[in-house]
Amino acid sequence: MKSMFKLSLGIVVAAAFAATAAEPSKTPKVGDKAPLVEGKDQDGKSWKLADQAGKNAVLLYFYPKDDTPGCTKEACGFRDQMTDLKKAGVEVVGVSFDNEESHKKFRERHNLNFTLLADAEGKITDTYGVRRGESKMARRASFLIDKQGKIVHVTDTPSADTHLAEMKEAVAKLKQS
Repeated sequence: MKSMFKLSLGIVVAAAFAATAAEPSKTPKVGDKAPLVEGKDQDGKSWKLADQAGKNAVLLYFYPKDDTPGCTKEACGFRDQMTDLKKAGVEVVGVSFDNEESHKKFRERHNLNFTLLADAEGKITDTYGVRRGESKMARRASFLIDKQGKIVHVTDTPSADTHLAEMKEAVAKLKQS
């Protein structure tokens, strides 16, 4: 009887832990400390947000899928703004569920000049709370993170145009501060 109670209690505790572990985080807001994430880029190299502290601001943006119309428009828009972004000390990093090989082809096809992180398991996406429901796809969301690791702007809307315009304005404000 006692061992059956222990077994039942163990099952309940394990189920509760599994439910908590699977639950995605809430989306960080302006003023929050940016969750420190890391992943592999299109070339299989490690990239860590913590490595940027004190060096660069980071525009961390999540997008649904390589080579789709809206995602391509957004990526090419950031590519085309890269001179201004670099002058402002901002590193651009895109994140999607696509694998390294898909990212490599996407970068080459569109001459993208910034890092793309492969998040096939959704760990980075879930840390930022931007998974689309239960799918293996992120919703379009952008986070501008200052050199101190604080989120200074968030854009969370399906419109690529809105992301490009809002981030351009937010980077201009970041330069002034």
